Amino acid sequence: MTGSTRPPTLAERVQFAAHRLVDAGLSGTDATVDAEVLARHILSWTRSRYLSALRDPVPAGLGAAYDALIARRCQREPVSQITGGREFWGRNIRVTRDVLTPRPETELLVEVALELVPAFEELRVLDLGTGSGCLAVTLAAELPASRVTAVDLSPVALEVARSNAIRHGVTERIEFVEGDWTNGLAGDFHLIVSNPPYVRDADTDRLQPEVRDYEPWLALTAGPDGLDAFRNIVEGVGVLLAPDGRLLLELGAGQAKDLRALVEARGTLRVTDIRDDLQGIPRAAVVRRA
Repeated sequence: MTGSTRPPTLAERVQFAAHRLVDAGLSGTDATVDAEVLARHILSWTRSRYLSALRDPVPAGLGAAYDALIARRCQREPVSQITGGREFWGRNIRVTRDVLTPRPETELLVEVALELVPAFEELRVLDLGTGSGCLAVTLAAELPASRVTAVDLSPVALEVARSNAIRHGVTERIEFVEGDWTNGLAGDFHLIVSNPPYVRDADTDRLQPEVRDYEPWLALTAGPDGLDAFRNIVEGVGVLLAPDGRLLLELGAGQAKDLRALVEARGTLRVTDIRDDLQGIPRAAVVRRA
C-alpha cells in the first residue's frame, strides 16, 4: 500500500517562517506576529480570512515571494518598510527608510490633542519634524476645520508626508514647509505638536537593529543628553503659540524631569501636564504660556 504525503497547511507554512525569524534574533512573539503580517500582506487577506484558512493547504500565492520577505525580515528590516506602511490611529501611513515608523506611543499625542482642542473650530495646527506626516495627517482628518503646517528639514521626508496627505484626502488643508524647527515661521498656532529626536548620542549602539540600521539618524539622535531638539523647539515656540495654545511633546523614557526644567528655565512657558503611555512611562508633555 502506497502512503500519501499530506500537503502542508497555511499554519505550518507560517510557523516555519516564524522559526526562521526566531533564529535571526526575534522574540517568539514578534516572530509569530511578523510571519503572519507578512503572509497576509502577500495574500492581501484580512485577518479574519487568514484565521479561517489556517488548516487549509498553503495558498498558491505564498511561495517564493513570501520567502523573500521573510529573508528581508531576517536581516532585521522593519515590517513597516517591507510592507510599505504602518497603521496609525486607524489609518495606513506610508513608510520608507527616509522616515521613522509611526509608533503606538505617538498616538498618545493625538489622544491628548483631541481632548484639549474643540474638533469643529477653525484651528491652526503646527507639526514640527513631521516625518511620515502621521501626526499632521491624523490631526487634519480628526479636526476637519483645522489648517495644518507640517515642517521637516528633510525634503524626502516631506514627500512621504505629502503622499500620506493625498492618500487620506487632507492635502488641501496641510501646508508642507522645508525648514529647521521653528525658523522662519510666524503666526499664532492653537496647537503645536512634535515627536522630535530624543535619543542620546551615546545610546545609539543600544537601539534595536530595526531602528539603528534602517531609520534616519536625523530623526533619532539629539546630542549628548538627548535634549537638543527640545531646546530648539522651546527656544522658538513661545512666539508661535496663541495665548491659549498648547504645545504637545513626545518624550523619551526618563526625560520628563529634564524637559520640565528646560521649559521652565525659559520663564515664558510652563509644563501643565505629563501623560504616561500604556507602559507607564511619562511620554507626552503639555506646555502652555506661563
